[in-house]
Amino acid sequence: MLEIQNLSVSYRGNLALQEINCNFAPGEMIGILGPNGAGKSTLIKAMLGLLPAMMGNTVWRGRPLKRQLNKVAYVPQRSQIDWDYPITAWNVVMMGRTIETGLFRRPSPESEALVKEALDRVGMYDLRHRGIGELSGGQQQRIFIARALAKQADLFLFDEPFVGVDQKTEEIMFDIFHDLKKQNKTLLIVNHDLQQTLHHFDRLVLLNRRLIAIGDRSTVITPENLARAYGVPLHLLAA
Repeated sequence: MLEIQNLSVSYRGNLALQEINCNFAPGEMIGILGPNGAGKSTLIKAMLGLLPAMMGNTVWRGRPLKRQLNKVAYVPQRSQIDWDYPITAWNVVMMGRTIETGLFRRPSPESEALVKEALDRVGMYDLRHRGIGELSGGQQQRIFIARALAKQADLFLFDEPFVGVDQKTEEIMFDIFHDLKKQNKTLLIVNHDLQQTLHHFDRLVLLNRRLIAIGDRSTVITPENLARAYGVPLHLLAA
């Protein structure tokens, strides 16, 4: 069980998140929704200890999550990645094996096999020697999904993975996410789409600095909840 307990975050003098409480079970795919500035990315970063929490904790399997990051795969927003950095697609994915390999050591045959398998899974093995900056937006995102797979994590956190990707990449990602669910992994995915993709998620979390609603699609996506989160009626969001 993944538990977010009374989590509050102050960011640059502003209260970014206030008293967030929710639990997630193994085998769940969770969609995190809310307007810009609602605290979705802040939630992910605070859970991982990348931003300091003013109050509260994130506990996984009875222990602080930030002490178990070897079992967590995190894919940040594409805008946070330096795409001009001179590194090949293969080496980006191999970064998912850093903890097992150690710095400045040659990867084991097992790690190399896992990286190949991950690149095959996202359809990028043939482009493994390409510089990451030479790839399209969808191809770049697939490489970072492959890095997450190579880590063999149990908890996966994705921050807006569908932004700027093509339809084929989106389909590949959802196929992978459903496979991970079947393996009893837990997935938290920040998502902006309020329409077509929502049926993929087991539960939704609707935020606007506070927790507005949590539950299945019919429970969360209501005119009242969306008006509280976005400040506009449902028909304007669907337009």
